[in-house]
Amino acid sequence: MFALDPQLQQDTLPIGDFPLCRLLLCNDANYPWFILVPRREDISELFQLDVDDQQQLWQETNALAEMLKDLFDADKMNVATLGNVVSQLHMHVIVRKRDDVAWPAPVWGKHPAKPYTAEQVATIRERLRSVLADQITWSSPEGSV
Repeated sequence: MFALDPQLQQDTLPIGDFPLCRLLLCNDANYPWFILVPRREDISELFQLDVDDQQQLWQETNALAEMLKDLFDADKMNVATLGNVVSQLHMHVIVRKRDDVAWPAPVWGKHPAKPYTAEQVATIRERLRSVLADQITWSSPEGSV
């Protein structure tokens, strides 16, 4: 049975589920930073997914990155899977702008996370809803901040 890593639960806010991945918002208002987690047990590496799941992960990642680039007027999209701190396979999809606090460096460890307000999360959810509509199963916003 799929279970989200406790560190991801602590650091993110649930948005919803694509066919394969859980979509999370990193609770850091410095950047629009999203995380996709394949809902598969005991997977820490891309190559551990079967071929169909690998293709689905890339499809969901690419679709999300393209949508976020337009929605947030990104200068650059950062897409990565590292897993050095959280071993559960997860894909970071981060909107980068030339005026963000870490530009042009990577976002990791540059600045302390700045938690979202409930109003900011509601705004992001509405923006996402306008472009994702019925592409995901939406998580309940209650308790998301």
